[in-house]
Amino acid sequence: MRQRIEIRRPDDWHVHLRDGDMLGDVVNYTARQFARAIIMPNLTPPVTTVDAARAYRSRILKAVEEGLVFTPLMVAYLTDDMDPEEIRRGAEEGVFTAAKLYPANATTNSAAGVTDIKKIYSVLRVMAEIGLPLLVHGEVNHSDVDIFDREARFIEDVLALVIKDFPELKIVFEHITTEEAVEFVNSNGANIAATITPHHLEINRNAIFQGGINPHNYCLPIAKREKHRLALRKAATSGSSKFFLGTDTAPHPVAAKESACGCAGIFNAPYALESYAKTFEEEDALDKLEGFASEHGPRFYGLPLNEEIIILERKASKVPEKLTFSGTDIIPFHAGSTLNWSLQS
Repeated sequence: MRQRIEIRRPDDWHVHLRDGDMLGDVVNYTARQFARAIIMPNLTPPVTTVDAARAYRSRILKAVEEGLVFTPLMVAYLTDDMDPEEIRRGAEEGVFTAAKLYPANATTNSAAGVTDIKKIYSVLRVMAEIGLPLLVHGEVNHSDVDIFDREARFIEDVLALVIKDFPELKIVFEHITTEEAVEFVNSNGANIAATITPHHLEINRNAIFQGGINPHNYCLPIAKREKHRLALRKAATSGSSKFFLGTDTAPHPVAAKESACGCAGIFNAPYALESYAKTFEEEDALDKLEGFASEHGPRFYGLPLNEEIIILERKASKVPEKLTFSGTDIIPFHAGSTLNWSLQS
């Protein structure tokens, strides 16, 4: 039985750090594990300009613990009236690493998102020209489409059209949750990739109803049937460079999760690597973990691999029932359970 895992320091290609006090409370869970992270722009107001992204990056870096080396990679939030030249300027000035498509009202803080994909075609044209990746929250939100079918319908109604009209555009299908998404990514070219979260590898939709309604396992895209979870595990552990790590860690106070809102999001940052290691060991694929966590993402984004090495050792990690920040409680993923791996400090 393997006792130690040594891999290049990984990156997280999908992170919600929030802002204000919450930012200061959660950022270092990510910074202690990951060298770089793609920072989601769905603040209030959203990060739609170069100046806003630069200012948010400064707030993040100010909150990072002294001694930690961490690079936040900033993302533009796309709106119906986004100026293509703002995207170009952000890329040229090294501020924007990508741009994010949130279908309007599909998830947390997405009200300002895109109402019709064709309204941002001028932006997508510039992005394809300069090689800036498009990150997609891949769900439609039509009231007549079942919540468990919204990812599959997004592929049919939106993503297939974008790829047809912009065949060179680099696209990351973020936090995929379905067998259909795995098949779609695999069936398209090297410019189409996907991130997979630790929680979608671990839970299926039954977990939302364990012991009654369990809002701490509710996220968007919502967890699906067991066959979809198994398809994700197969994709993540396959060694394919089209799939890489993106936690979609999304902290919410207990009061917001256990409310009429039942806000969507799972805070998995504190034990993200330990959780991924659990899955890869269960799939007898620990030899594929470094590629998924540390190599496939940078290569897709055209960034250098990290040189630093991190070590996971076979040592029990007891996940606390809750974490308390400035009087606010947050329930972490795997709360109350014990994971078999620990990240060496």
